[in-house]
Parts: sequence; structure tokens; C-alpha cells
Amino acid sequence: MPVTIVIGAGPGIGRSVGRRFEREGFGAALISRTGPYQADVMDEKSLRTALDAAVADLGLPEVVVYNAAVIRPDTPGELTVDEHLERWRVNVLGAYAAAAHLAPAMAARGHGTFLVTGGMPEPKADYSSLSLGKTGVRTLVALFAEQYPELHFASVTVAGAVAPGTAFDPDDIAEHYWRLHNQPRAEWALEAVHDGRAS
Repeated sequence: MPVTIVIGAGPGIGRSVGRRFEREGFGAALISRTGPYQADVMDEKSLRTALDAAVADLGLPEVVVYNAAVIRPDTPGELTVDEHLERWRVNVLGAYAAAAHLAPAMAARGHGTFLVTGGMPEPKADYSSLSLGKTGVRTLVALFAEQYPELHFASVTVAGAVAPGTAFDPDDIAEHYWRLHNQPRAEWALEAVHDGRAS
């Protein structure tokens, strides 16, 4: 059975993505601060331990989804450097740690998909730390895609507030993850954008 690991599997996109892949016959390991595989993505050791536990139980994943983020308003100059670093650890460095930990073995196997939830297609001053973080995510995806050409690295950019029953319903957004995973290698995209319009 193929396996999906979802990091940041709270209610919303993470849970919807896990269910979407389960419908296709995937086993799902859900990593969150309170889930069966527990980790704080700000703590690299905690995250690596949870990833190792999931791999030991279910096997090397076919798909990894990084969905953790700090989504809070803040304006340029409002946060201290340390506060920005805390948010950067969640928004970017958790994805970096997960990719660095799992990508070598996935690449050695010769295939796999690593997807990161993005956002902020245009930077917004009211969400300065999130804007910086989502810009970092796009660069992270491009760097790892270059380093590991055997794997499909991509981000799903969500251009609005996620809420069930709206144009940004998490079940609709989850379809982008499934489509990216199934893209033929010659058509691999680095990004899919959910802008709330029917696709």
C-alpha cells in the first residue's frame, strides 16, 4: 500500500488531503501536535522522530505533504527578529527539515512526491511574516527539485482564507495535491494555484 505522510494534519487542508489520498488506497500518517504521530515542527528532533516512527510503521512514503504554518496578521516592523524566526521555523524550516530527512531515501528509490502548502501569491503588508514565509517555500521547492530530480517537489498556493463551503473549501483544495502527484514526469509543475475560481 502506498503511503502519504501529512505534516500539519489539523482540521482543514491537512485532514482533507489525508482523506483524499486514502480514497485512492493510500495509507496516511498524520503528524500534528496532538495526533497519533506527534511533533512540533519547530523542534527538528521531534519532527524527525515522528517521521521515523511513521516510516517504521507504514514504510517509506510515496507522498509527503507539509502543511504547517503560522497564519497571523502582522505588519512590517511589528515583530521582533526572534518572533520572525519562530514563524520562519514553522513556515519554512519545518518543510526544509522534513525534505532533508526523507528526500534522500525517496530519491534512492527513484520516485516520490513532496508537496508544500503555499499561499500569498502577492505579498501583503498585513501578513508580513506569512508573506516572507510563503516566498521562502517557493524557493525551497525549487532548490529541492533541482537537488533531487527523481522527485516531484511542488507547492500548492492557496490565495484566500480556507473555510468549508466557500470557494476555498479544503476538500476542493485537496484536489490540487492529488493532481500534482499524478502529473506525468514531463509535465511536472513547481506550483499549483487555488484562486477560488472553478477549475
